[in-house]
Order: sequence, then structure tokens, then C-alpha cells
Amino acid sequence: MAIPLWIAASVGVTGVLLSRVDYNMFFMKFFRNLSRSKARARLHGNKYAMIPVMLGIEEPIKIVDDINAENAMTVTRELLEEMDGFDGAPLYLSIKGRVYDVSAGEKFYGEGKEYHDWVGKDASRSFGTGCRGGVDRSGMDCLSESLEGLTAKVSCNQFK
Repeated sequence: MAIPLWIAASVGVTGVLLSRVDYNMFFMKFFRNLSRSKARARLHGNKYAMIPVMLGIEEPIKIVDDINAENAMTVTRELLEEMDGFDGAPLYLSIKGRVYDVSAGEKFYGEGKEYHDWVGKDASRSFGTGCRGGVDRSGMDCLSESLEGLTAKVSCNQFK
């Protein structure tokens, strides 16, 4: 029995397109990693950076700004709660224990604005689930620092 020409052509084209996507992805990753290894060699004096980058086992490099920020200030829970924008206080929020100054985004985080509920709190769960108020699907308070029940993999159904 003869195979219709349009079926053979579409299967052939699909096969070619799929293999082209695989090659494109390979070369994109290769050149991205090559650029990263060159940048590490240039900026951090690591002339042997190519091998760990290509194998995906490189250690993260802390930049000076992050090191200075870690040593600069410790924010306690009580201090964080006071940084809610009232009485001229700055707007701070925390995600996974890291505190962010969001004062520049006052039109979003200011008093009475859409995201003001997050200010002065650790809103890790809210950022992880996309829940903005009340209780999420697992029955936990959205504005909680608890990450219980969350995994690193995000489900698209979670945000519907």
C-alpha cells in the first residue's frame, strides 16, 4: 500500500524540525556556557573556569555588593514589622529571610496599594504560590514565611 505523499512529507518535515530544535538548543547552551566561562576567567581570574561551567558544576561567585550587604545590617522580625511605610518609615519586605527595601516602588507597596499586605512581613509563601491574601490551596495562610508543602518545581495549575 502506498503512503500518501502529504503524510510522508509532513512526517519528514516534522522529523527535520525536531532535530533542528535539538541542535539549536545544544549550540545555544554551549555558547552561553562558553561566554560564562570567559567572563569568569576575565572578571575573577579563574583561567580554568571552562571545565566546571561546561559540566554544570561551578560554584556560585559572590560579588562584592552581596558580601557587603550581608555584613552591613541585620534586620530582626520586630524591626521588619516597623518598616511598613507608616510615619515616614521605609517599605521593607522579606522573602526566604532576605530583606528587600521596596521604598522605590511606593506606588505598588505604599499604604492602601495593591501589595501593601506584603510590607513589613516575610511573604515567602505568597511569592512561592502566587496567593495574595487569605488562605492558599493547602490551607496555609498566604502571608506566611512557612514553605511547608512547596517544592522547587512549580506547577502551572497552581496559578489558575
